[in-house]
Amino acid sequence: MVEQSIFIVGMMGSGKSTVGRRLADLMGLDFVDADGVIEERAGADIGWIFDVEGEDGFRQREEQVLDGLSQRRGIVLATGGGAVLREANRRRLCERGVVVYLRGSVDIIVARTRHDRRRPLLQGLGQGIDVRERLADLLEQRTPLYEEVAHVVVDTDDGSALRVAERVRAAVVAHRERPPKPS
Repeated sequence: MVEQSIFIVGMMGSGKSTVGRRLADLMGLDFVDADGVIEERAGADIGWIFDVEGEDGFRQREEQVLDGLSQRRGIVLATGGGAVLREANRRRLCERGVVVYLRGSVDIIVARTRHDRRRPLLQGLGQGIDVRERLADLLEQRTPLYEEVAHVVVDTDDGSALRVAERVRAAVVAHRERPPKPS
């Protein structure tokens, strides 16, 4: 029997890719980064896609990629921070695997992304909006969506990526052992 996939959601800088790689190693699963697949298929980085096609063009590509990847079994999939913005993505992720929300505080996310020039949604700041304010706004908008899809929530503010991955593994195992909810 092939193991059910694990889909990781959360804000940029919450550790989805780093923790996801560690989790895949711990569980003997393949790791897939959705943003990496999007870049590979487009032949360009996400910043270029945002510049040329806009956020809506990127989200369309992301939806197509997530539809295909979420049908795979036995993987740990790190989604992009905004993957939950589309209802179709939320529905597919919930139906097709165990969704883990890596929850990080604004302060930790700011510290992890402050100098990252590859984040399209953090580009062009400086016209009265700083990185912390932008991330706080995104977190406020997206938190209800992350919580809506999550089967498991794990905080990422304390501990190494390996320790967080170990907590995720324990939470996923506990989730899988729970009896199904009555219909």
